[in-house]
Amino acid sequence: MTVSAALTLPSGLADNPRLDQWVAFPGPRQVTVRTGKVEIGQGVLTALRQIAAEELDIAPERISLQSGDTELTPNEGYTSGSQSIQVGGVALRLACAEVRLLILEHAAAAFNLALEELAVRDGVITRLGQPTTHDYWSIAGSVDLSRQATGRAALKAVADYTVVGRNAPRVDLAAKLSGETVFIHDLAVEGALHARVIRQPCRNASIASIDEAAIRRGARGPVDLVRHGNFLAVVAPDETVAETVAATAASHVVWHGVEPITPQQEAAGWLLQRPSIDRVIGPEPTGPSPGLTSVEATYSRGYVAHASVAPSCAVAVFRDGKLRVWTHSQGVYPLKAALSRMLKLDPGAIAVTHMQGPGCYGHNGADDAAADAAVIAVRMPGKPIRVRWRREEEFAFEPVSSSMVVTAHAVLDASGRPADWTTEIWSGTHSGRPGRDGQLLAEQALPDPPPPPEPSDVPEARGGGGTRNADPLYDFATKRIIHHLIPDMPVRTSSLRGLGATANVFAIESFIDELAERAGADSVAYRLSLLSDQRARQVIERVAAMCDWRAGAPVGTGQAKGIAFARYKNRAAYAAVVVEVNVDEEIKLARAWCAADAGLVINPDGAINQLEGGIIQAASWTLKEQVRLQETGIRSRDWESYPVLRFSEIPEVSVELVNPTADLPSLGVGEASGGPTAAAIGNAAARALGTRLRDLPMTRERVMAALLTG
Repeated sequence: MTVSAALTLPSGLADNPRLDQWVAFPGPRQVTVRTGKVEIGQGVLTALRQIAAEELDIAPERISLQSGDTELTPNEGYTSGSQSIQVGGVALRLACAEVRLLILEHAAAAFNLALEELAVRDGVITRLGQPTTHDYWSIAGSVDLSRQATGRAALKAVADYTVVGRNAPRVDLAAKLSGETVFIHDLAVEGALHARVIRQPCRNASIASIDEAAIRRGARGPVDLVRHGNFLAVVAPDETVAETVAATAASHVVWHGVEPITPQQEAAGWLLQRPSIDRVIGPEPTGPSPGLTSVEATYSRGYVAHASVAPSCAVAVFRDGKLRVWTHSQGVYPLKAALSRMLKLDPGAIAVTHMQGPGCYGHNGADDAAADAAVIAVRMPGKPIRVRWRREEEFAFEPVSSSMVVTAHAVLDASGRPADWTTEIWSGTHSGRPGRDGQLLAEQALPDPPPPPEPSDVPEARGGGGTRNADPLYDFATKRIIHHLIPDMPVRTSSLRGLGATANVFAIESFIDELAERAGADSVAYRLSLLSDQRARQVIERVAAMCDWRAGAPVGTGQAKGIAFARYKNRAAYAAVVVEVNVDEEIKLARAWCAADAGLVINPDGAINQLEGGIIQAASWTLKEQVRLQETGIRSRDWESYPVLRFSEIPEVSVELVNPTADLPSLGVGEASGGPTAAAIGNAAARALGTRLRDLPMTRERVMAALLTG
């Protein structure tokens, strides 16, 4: 066993220091482990159970997990940023190690045994390798776990692991396959009423008139209208009635103060014309250097939707002065705080419980659906209220990922390598979660709504938003980021998987390929010449070997491979991706390879699954996805107007983990492959076409335009 390197507690444990917030022994041979992180399809609960089982020395099957419940589990904020294992796992590991130590210390003192002779095997205390008559459950009642964690416990050596580092079946799949009530959409509460909201077209819009008779006309059952300020909802005992009435109700409400949108605002280039909040991260730019060559290129990405497989849903009930909410929000505690502010309820009168929902990896409509249900529930005490958004509503009113324009500037030395680098970014915010007043749709519609929050983005300490991964990992002598935050966007923007990293890595890695071509160098060799980080070099070399990379492959043949690399947030997992494409009138994906270094990997199968999923989702963003606008808001409100990658278009994907059992900190892997995939597709397409596409998505129309002008 090795002693924990420092007694400074990691953030998750420092914020929730009582050990009984993490571990309990409710009955014989049973252990309850609690986490503030939630399952949103990434397999995190499986990996966290493995961490707990390993450090407690107990069979994983004995562990019952509780997650995302404001009355039961620690407050770990949002499940986001690829931090569940990298941050949350560290906190859980230390908590379990200390619980184990406290029980062993109690056994040693109570039974006059030497602590160094004691160990644990599947919950049974052993002495010199032989089982005793004592176990966790016979001793736990005598150990006070309400004490504060200290971080003093010795952690199990990686070489002694028997659970971590091995594939484990997903703890959440069996219930899903057997049809148990896992998803929020399937939650049936006795006496529940079904609600649909007639959505405020934009912030500050107000209801001018409502034709209630027209709304009720044709309803095949009882229906109520709930209005509070500019918040208007249809409520019915029968969901079909609520759905039918809501489908036509919007046409019977007249609004004042609707601000029209121009379709031109959907183009990323529109950002360049807007007022911005500017800052420079790094040394200020200098003037042209004599004898050196300055080059630049500009890349863009349109607005992108979460495109969750099912619309958002929530259930709420307000009874005896207490509000209870069930939601698929990624942050039950921040949502609880937001509901408290919005409804002016004491936080102690609100309980929020997570249930699984459609995967989205970011800020979709889940929090807003929960706020809808809560507003109606408070106005209809004692009645459970179930709100399920319609598909059109999900696309039209969820926050979307901001469009972005990124210009990469480089000053090249005599060998054609950058001596100075600037990443210049124009973007709206990627931070709109309900952490501040005015972030929830329902809140904006209530009487006396709060003013819009001051524009801001995710700070660099948390990886940045629009600036995420804008700092290349390459060995450039001088580099900086120039960030233009656009405060006034035509639609609501917030976080989506990777935040600004996708567009930034696409720009940086596309430009690196262009610089390699300019220098007459191979793409792989050029990258390696700029990198001293050995782990970065290793994933690039590994993926090149996996795909049988050949330098000097011909250009313009309609088929090619492209490579790209990044380390997510420059502190999470490393990933290098190669994609092979065939291009005729459109880009078709043939194969994709990925090599990733995520430090110590808890569940290899789960990590590979995340990297594969990131590749597929990023491919869809790169080739297909863009939110379209019209005068009244978002125009792309169904799968025809917002196409995504089809199963038939998914390439063969191969993923390898580099040194997954190394005694190194675990690194977040969930968002590592997205940016490199987008850039690898762009680089492959450029080689296949003989001309480069710098704007996402790379649709058939853009390919044809490039061929005609190239």
